[in-house]
Amino acid sequence: MKAVIQRTANANVTVDNQKVGEIEEGLVVLLGVTHEDGLEDAEYLAKKITNLRIFEDDSGKMNRSLKDVDGSLLSISQFTLYGDTRKGRRPNFMQAAGPEAAEELYEQFNDFVRKENVPVETGKFGAMMDVQLTNNGPVTLILESRE
Repeated sequence: MKAVIQRTANANVTVDNQKVGEIEEGLVVLLGVTHEDGLEDAEYLAKKITNLRIFEDDSGKMNRSLKDVDGSLLSISQFTLYGDTRKGRRPNFMQAAGPEAAEELYEQFNDFVRKENVPVETGKFGAMMDVQLTNNGPVTLILESRE
């Protein structure tokens, strides 16, 4: 699994001009799933992301986690994270898991985040979505569940 996380002051996602998810302070997570991923990958990333110390403390140092700041997570499925652009001009998405397997692991990831006592809002799996956010910092990181 691959995740692009962005620290945000606020964010929302709309599908067909309808807001389907919205958070205030927290993280926007773009999550991609590949063929080899399983439950252990979803659990690993959920724990890593919710406990990653990337929010500032009173001294201005990144020393607090999403859980420490009582933040929320906006989770967006993002198969294009596994786009291969090494050849030609059109990305190849062969490394992205198929929709059925990817949706199951995406939902499992969200459930693991909830088990960490972090509120989760989501987009709509497989839909064309518009995501708006105020990237706070800006802080943007890429995490992978495998080396």
